[in-house]
Amino acid sequence: MSSAATTPAPTTDKKKHSIRPSHIVQAGHTPVVMQEAERRANSLQLRVADAITAFAGSMRFVYVHVVVFAVWMIWFEKSPWPTLTLVVSLEAIFLSTFVMIGQNRQASFAQAKADHDFVSQEKELLTNTELTKEIHRLTTELHSRLIDAEDKK
Repeated sequence: MSSAATTPAPTTDKKKHSIRPSHIVQAGHTPVVMQEAERRANSLQLRVADAITAFAGSMRFVYVHVVVFAVWMIWFEKSPWPTLTLVVSLEAIFLSTFVMIGQNRQASFAQAKADHDFVSQEKELLTNTELTKEIHRLTTELHSRLIDAEDKK
């Protein structure tokens, strides 16, 4: 039987960026998701990367940059372009690194989940196959008993 029918719907959380084990247990996720959440929650380095990635991928990040760059260009420097270009280039380097870290992490997680799903589906297929064989055997036995009972009449 599929676990999708028994799994409760995930709860909506305002903090969609962080994976916290307490929310995952409540939402009834798979063991792979639970393991990933525990691993991320237990690593300061991963929590910092998640926080940076969450902020860098938000509109708040854009608004902060618009304000900072506008203030910089209008009030602080007479010729802001060389320094601003340097800062933006360095920021782009670091942000692209965080994007790659996130992609690698997501790919690793997706592979682990796919492996778990494959094993689960194989077990389910085996169980269904065994049930189908048993139903066939019982149906055949019932049919032959009914035929034998009619022949004795």
